[in-house]
Amino acid sequence: MPPLCYIYPMGIDISQVPPKPGVYLFKSSGERIIYVGKAKNLRNRLKSYFRNAPGLDARKSSMVRDIKDFSYIVTGNELEAWILEANLIKQHRPRFNVVLRDDKNYPYIKVTVTEEWPRVEVVRRIANDGNLYFGPYIPAQAMYEAIGFIRKNFMMRICERSPDLPPKPCIQHQMKRCHAPCAGNITQKAYMKIVRDIVLFLKGEKKGLLGQLEKKMRQYSLRMLYEEAAQIRDSIARLQRAFESQKIIAPELGDLDVVGFFREQESREAAISILFIRNGMMTGAKDFIIEDQLGSEDREALASFFRLFYSGSLFAASTVLTPFAPADNPALMQWLSAAKGGRVKVLRPKTGKKHELLLMAAENARLHFASRKKIFREEDSTDMAGRFGLSSPPCSIAVFDVSTLSGSESAGAMIWWERGEFRKEFYRHVKIKWVEGMDDYAMLYETIVRVLRNLDGRVPDLAVVDGGKGQLDIARRALKDSGIRMDILGVAKKPDRAFLAGGAVIDLEDRNRSSLLLKRLRDEAHRFVITFHRRLRDKRLTESQLEKIPGVGRVRRLDLLRHFGSIEKIRGASFEELSEVKGINEVTASAILKYLTEGDAE
Repeated sequence: MPPLCYIYPMGIDISQVPPKPGVYLFKSSGERIIYVGKAKNLRNRLKSYFRNAPGLDARKSSMVRDIKDFSYIVTGNELEAWILEANLIKQHRPRFNVVLRDDKNYPYIKVTVTEEWPRVEVVRRIANDGNLYFGPYIPAQAMYEAIGFIRKNFMMRICERSPDLPPKPCIQHQMKRCHAPCAGNITQKAYMKIVRDIVLFLKGEKKGLLGQLEKKMRQYSLRMLYEEAAQIRDSIARLQRAFESQKIIAPELGDLDVVGFFREQESREAAISILFIRNGMMTGAKDFIIEDQLGSEDREALASFFRLFYSGSLFAASTVLTPFAPADNPALMQWLSAAKGGRVKVLRPKTGKKHELLLMAAENARLHFASRKKIFREEDSTDMAGRFGLSSPPCSIAVFDVSTLSGSESAGAMIWWERGEFRKEFYRHVKIKWVEGMDDYAMLYETIVRVLRNLDGRVPDLAVVDGGKGQLDIARRALKDSGIRMDILGVAKKPDRAFLAGGAVIDLEDRNRSSLLLKRLRDEAHRFVITFHRRLRDKRLTESQLEKIPGVGRVRRLDLLRHFGSIEKIRGASFEELSEVKGINEVTASAILKYLTEGDAE
């Protein structure tokens, strides 16, 4: 029997691919990566796409038609392939992979127990450095409330004071927000006792912390130290109120990530909600929408979500609850455990408190999916296409705008809207380089050309520019010179109206949903570019002001800004506070004060 003959796209030769684990990358024209996958056997997996091409569903067939070339990376085992696949997807955002519309780093409270005098601070990355981390806190408001409570009631230091500076309490001590260990006002043993109390508070161990404080209060009373006893009594009352505000679920549950999943039949999108339980307390909840162009099975979509969500700075809890087993569940648990540095279990509880939490997360996911559908309706997109003569209903819209002030620090920017959401991971801004002086048209041209080059081949369905016919003509030329074809509109103000490529002008003061959307997008682009433009101007002004001061160069300017945070705070600092900054001696501190307060310089 003759061997089977497979016909592959031009340039693709699978016979040389080794039958080993690894990652493969499918590419379209222009070397644009459109899909990243992993496999235990690279050769067999690649053959499956083309050997079974007639039997693939419409979505996978569409991807295969776009493939012009591929590359692969062999890994030592499947776990390495998992890690590499997640990193490549985050880097390239291929359009046929499951896409997570959120890649933020979530906030944690860090207690620096490795320091002689520990501090409490906010961080967005966990490190295996021996310090204690609590969180994530989502939204962050609860975390900042906890930080504020700690600083006010436990008087823990917040500064990074260098030990070689002379001992002198700062304003935090005067405000009774710090015990001033730098000046020897508290012993190291007593300070570490406070640190242990803070850890108990962050863990939600109400009984242990309050019991210790009540014991301490009684000891003060027996020694007739009534003022100290009253202070402890007041602290107990404040702590009880703080514990009441914490969302205690069940202390015996420990650390959990509870995952809810919802997808309508045949939908390319799914909603996922995660409840974060730490030490039996709910520290936060987060909703996501994931895009799945290939319509993967729910098990594979959930596994892809885990690879993306936990591949950054976020470690999984010791137990992850899911409504069903993700694809490759054993490899998933091995990967999560390796990243965390401890065992992670993925479970599907059928009864009890954990099952109730799963149902809660599933309902949150369903509601998030439903609320998003209300924001973006397919008929609105169809209506927009008909009103403005577009070639197809737009699901993604890019809006361009520029900002300048007498040709100074000119900036351009683009915002991206897609299916009812502002996609800030695709926002772009540029500092104008090709244009000197004031030429809004040339700046708009430069912005569009440079931004489109920086989108890794991603093209929106519709481009919008802030302006009228002149801006629209320039934008059309920029698209043509970039070799990109797409629908384009101009949206002008006073009165609000849209300029079409064919020359027509449409009133946007009619309260139509598509009119309101276009005006909202234009205003968001204006806000974004103005913010960036102001940042450029402020940076230039700050640099020029400080570096004009005798004795202040680039290094000292940066030290000052790191210490105080802004030029306004430097201007309001006293001679003593300026002298505390590393590298600032008395002569330089006097020069700074003279320059910023007396205005002797230009």
